[in-house]
Amino acid sequence: MDIIEKIFTGHPISIVISNPRGGVEFRRINIRPVGEKYQFERLTEKQAFHTNLTESAAIESIHELLSSDFRQLDAKTEKAEFTVKISKKGKQFVSERAIEATAKETSHDRKKKYLLDTGEPVPVLRDLGVITADGKIAAPMYDKFRQINRFVELIDDAVSKDPREEFKIIDFGCGKSYLTFVLHYYLTKIAGRKVKIVGLDLKTDVVNNCEELARKYRCDGLSFECGDIGGYQPSFQPDMVISLHACDIATDLALFNAISWKSDYIFSVPCCQHEMNKTVRFDKLSALGDYGIIKERVSALATDALRGKLLEYCGYRTQLVEFIDIEHSPKNILIRAERKNISSAKRDAAMVSAKNLLSEFCGENTLYRLITNK
Repeated sequence: MDIIEKIFTGHPISIVISNPRGGVEFRRINIRPVGEKYQFERLTEKQAFHTNLTESAAIESIHELLSSDFRQLDAKTEKAEFTVKISKKGKQFVSERAIEATAKETSHDRKKKYLLDTGEPVPVLRDLGVITADGKIAAPMYDKFRQINRFVELIDDAVSKDPREEFKIIDFGCGKSYLTFVLHYYLTKIAGRKVKIVGLDLKTDVVNNCEELARKYRCDGLSFECGDIGGYQPSFQPDMVISLHACDIATDLALFNAISWKSDYIFSVPCCQHEMNKTVRFDKLSALGDYGIIKERVSALATDALRGKLLEYCGYRTQLVEFIDIEHSPKNILIRAERKNISSAKRDAAMVSAKNLLSEFCGENTLYRLITNK
């Protein structure tokens, strides 16, 4: 049986086509089941295009994409994970790994008390496909649900100690706004606070859909806007800035905006730290640059450490914490920062550390340039 047909026989939960060949317009294609069809989300750097195909048309389209435009496919079904890689000479390499259904609860999961375990279904999350009609976690969304809960739990640590009655929040790169809606629900229904939350995203169709859901479920204080993170100006002074998997320098732009607005809280889970990876050199530790995967991970860790030090320099008490188990997401570092009265000596020391890191790795970073105007 053809590997693509085998994946569809196993009822795919998600498929990602990546590693584009030269001259290809799209950088990645995400595929997921939508009713009886499959939605293809074709992503450029700033836009997303959606089409829905039947199963047979989806299989045919994937074959064409792998034969001409892309070199890698990663798929997850209810019982297995697949990776397909195409060499430059056109040779196909396939790996398959059996997994247990993620929706099954282990003894550890049964003991886990989620922050959002209210005993009642949340209607907007049902519409978003996060939970089923009876309030249970939808199988394809199990990992996403864990990530959202962990993010809100970390925010809860700060909110529970803050006496203010209303929180004003910007969610940068909100996407389909799973986190945005959950955070609104938590703050208004569980924490009993008033809110003013704006979700910002580049995709007009996604923003329109989120606006419609917010109106449908009367999410007071929640709105969505279409726009770019760079240069965005809100209509209010944000107390908190959040971003979940804002890609590459989008995280730097989100952090810089929060610093500029003197926001009290920042919660950011970075993603795809390409900027330093493109310029980094390991003059004295050349082995770190000899292997692509090591270079990528070291660059990512160095980028987030640099961001932490720059936030400290700007007057934020900063922590880098494990956001979620790596088995659920490889992007598992969360930057948590709170604006405090930090001594000038500590701030200066943080900048020295940041400069030393950049000098050692010969790297580049947008947040550093924005803060220092260099």
